[in-house]
Amino acid sequence: MSQDPWLQNYDATCRLAQEIAENIHERNRQQRTGGNPAKINMTLRASLQKLKQNIAQLKDGLLRASSARRIMQSEADRRQNLIDDLLTREKQLNATFKGDITQPEPSRLTLMAEGGASQGVAANPWLVNETEETRGLTFGEIKQQQQRIIEAQDAGLDALAAVISRQKIMGQEIGNELDEQNEIIDDLSHLVDKTDDRIRNETRRVKLVETKSASCGMLVVIVLLLIAIVVIAVWPM
Repeated sequence: MSQDPWLQNYDATCRLAQEIAENIHERNRQQRTGGNPAKINMTLRASLQKLKQNIAQLKDGLLRASSARRIMQSEADRRQNLIDDLLTREKQLNATFKGDITQPEPSRLTLMAEGGASQGVAANPWLVNETEETRGLTFGEIKQQQQRIIEAQDAGLDALAAVISRQKIMGQEIGNELDEQNEIIDDLSHLVDKTDDRIRNETRRVKLVETKSASCGMLVVIVLLLIAIVVIAVWPM
């Protein structure tokens, strides 16, 4: 996996700041030895302007990454500390270039020890507010640590995606089973409705038969009574 572009830009800005510090040291040496520092002063002005632009780009990149939640809040805070330290370093370099402050000139060996060799194995001289996790680490080690964090985040996201995928499959299976259960319930409801209709029909038939039976019985009773009346009427007294 490639390195974070923001960290690459930060490393480049650190190297630029170190280069400016070395050029200021060389400019001051030329001034002490009677040389002509005009050319190096012109280079320094351009470099300081470039440093300012790079820091502005880092701030903008951090703002966009933080707003889009592409990095954790702890990492956003750490990067903001790095930018703050670069801003402080920029002010110091500008003041030193303009001669606004007086301080002992560092030796080239000291500058190299602070800024690190070109291979990037020395410690970062501007991590003033380091956390315990990064204290004493070199640029390369900080990059590796950040890479491990990103890889761990990727692994966590992959695991979360797998869990969500399994839950989606389970949800689909449950949905299918519910559909089948609903079909069974619909069939049972239809069967119950048919059975209920048959029961109503049979009940009506039974009532009709009962009504007819009662009517026949009354008719028989009436006929018998009529016969009895006729017999009594014609029977000689």
